[in-house]
Amino acid sequence: MAVKIRLRRMGAKKKAYYRFVIADSRSPRDGRFIEAIGTYNPLEKPAKVILQEDRVYHWLDKGALPSATANALFRQVGLLKKWSMMRKKQDVSAIQLKTTIRERGKKKRKRKTDGAAKAEKAPKPVKAEEKKEEPKQEDKGKE
Repeated sequence: MAVKIRLRRMGAKKKAYYRFVIADSRSPRDGRFIEAIGTYNPLEKPAKVILQEDRVYHWLDKGALPSATANALFRQVGLLKKWSMMRKKQDVSAIQLKTTIRERGKKKRKRKTDGAAKAEKAPKPVKAEEKKEEPKQEDKGKE
């Protein structure tokens, strides 16, 4: 049985929040799970992550693999760095996990430009006929 740490969607329509759960990889996203180990609320500004550290480490130690999204959130919170230091038997008493995640910047829209401006900036393809042929080395010596 492959065990995964992944997100389970909760909440109302368009007001989603998520729970970090330990689940069998074959079970559906919102289906049966083994244990809930935390929450993630992306609607709060900044987004809030609450984890039960000891349970997360317990399951990681047993071989549970985090999903891509869970892995990204763990990295942003600082959990993976702390976990790797714990495995190397380094001192982790000074490391505190973050409870909030920095917001992503908004994407900038590209301005629409008229087609004429684009045509001027784009290099024109050169046809083979228009290319000037330079004389070969042998021809230069004869002149």
